[in-house]
Amino acid sequence: MSLPIDASPRTPQDAYERERAANLHPDVWSNPRPASCYQLVIVGGGAAGLAAARCAAALGVKVALVERHLLGGTCLNTGCLPSKAIIRTSRLYAEMRDANRYGAQVPDDIRVDFAAVMERVRRIRSHLSGGDSVRHLLAAGVDLFFGNVEFSGADSLTVNGDQLRFRKALVATGARPQVPSISGLREAGFLTNANVFDLPELPSRLLVIGGGPLGCELAQAFSRLGARVTIVQDMPLFLDREERDAAQILSEAFARDGIEVRLNTQAVTVRVENGEKRIDLLSDDYHNTIAVDAILAGTGRVPNVEGLNLEAAGVDYAAGDGIRVDDFLCTSNPRIYAAGDVCLEHQYTDTATVSARIAVQNALFRGRERMSDLVIPWCTYTDPEIAHVGLYVREANRQGIPVKTFTIPMHEIDRSVTDSEDGGFVKVHVRERTDKILGATIVARHAGDMISEVTLAMVAGIGLRTLSRVIHAYPTQAEAVRCAADAYNRTRLTPRIRARLRRWLAG
Repeated sequence: MSLPIDASPRTPQDAYERERAANLHPDVWSNPRPASCYQLVIVGGGAAGLAAARCAAALGVKVALVERHLLGGTCLNTGCLPSKAIIRTSRLYAEMRDANRYGAQVPDDIRVDFAAVMERVRRIRSHLSGGDSVRHLLAAGVDLFFGNVEFSGADSLTVNGDQLRFRKALVATGARPQVPSISGLREAGFLTNANVFDLPELPSRLLVIGGGPLGCELAQAFSRLGARVTIVQDMPLFLDREERDAAQILSEAFARDGIEVRLNTQAVTVRVENGEKRIDLLSDDYHNTIAVDAILAGTGRVPNVEGLNLEAAGVDYAAGDGIRVDDFLCTSNPRIYAAGDVCLEHQYTDTATVSARIAVQNALFRGRERMSDLVIPWCTYTDPEIAHVGLYVREANRQGIPVKTFTIPMHEIDRSVTDSEDGGFVKVHVRERTDKILGATIVARHAGDMISEVTLAMVAGIGLRTLSRVIHAYPTQAEAVRCAADAYNRTRLTPRIRARLRRWLAG
């Protein structure tokens, strides 16, 4: 499905883009002759599909992978990796402007070379494409097919007219950007993650529709690169899944970066006048209009189920929700499984990868691994980052689980102070009267890295008490996790225990 794109010209096909294309979908390509029957056919060559193909091939399975466009999927081509590249550069510019905070002088003439920024994105993306390349799949023994695919029966599908029969199949077609229903938006042109990394010039004024992780990350990055950014969110808060104090810290960071956030506001209509996009906004009963040079839609993602003829395979799905699977990732057709964004609530690359491995085990080796057993962390890569794993307090309350929370402000952590990165906190939730970790939220410059320690503890069944015994290299920001564990241990020193200790020491 083609998406509407901004009217700006696309980035030229330079050497980096040619190398990426050669790795992920060579111009000169002939599909192999299909085997009589494959043990596993995978539809989709993104993070989930590639993980499944590598896993199955390593186990000696006769496997075919079918991709319509480029291997690597959203993460490599238009998502996680290019966005993190541009975020890193934008952070450098922010630090240069804020050099006084680090005891340094602000450079005299800070000029953003946006073309160089985007060239770096393309260079990194091209380099990383080698890991997902056609060459690697062929070397692993995977039969690779490019073309349009649709199911032709319960145990077969066609690719450009060629039939592939299978014992088991895995659908991993991912998701695409959701297009907001705003009058005039398509005609005016807009950006999504699918084409924002093709921008040849920095838009002077950028409107971001949606206050989710994607919208927040790119809004901050483009603001730090010099754009005047406005975020419009139709809800009373952004990052609505996260805890309110976490979102408030990010809101303050946005204000320092000069980002205007308009909550409880809807974009009603878009039109083009005198070469600029004019957006009519509605907040309660207040109407106003703003003019921008580009619009970025970051309102979520929609599973890719269209055009697959899933009806012929007996696979149940819903256009907005994706393929319906059970806890073992099996569809309504016992021969067909699904993994990744096409069927999961948590649309993250790491979740897609692990779900693919679970699907391979369950489909081919009668495994009984459940998705519900996974402990899934996630992170929004703003500055500061917001990372979370497990239950929020509100979820525990709904389930009737008594919770006690231990919070360590980052300004109490030595390394955060020395790095002038002392905004944020580590917050760990345990079941009351126990040290069982139910969940955690971390707001810090390196929250995405720090959340892994808590995730490991939850997976291994390690309580918060034990984490106090973990020696952290000093000084690191991860010490905040140990400090939360120390705070828990102090609660175990009841007045009676303290009295006993005093008598013991006195004797």
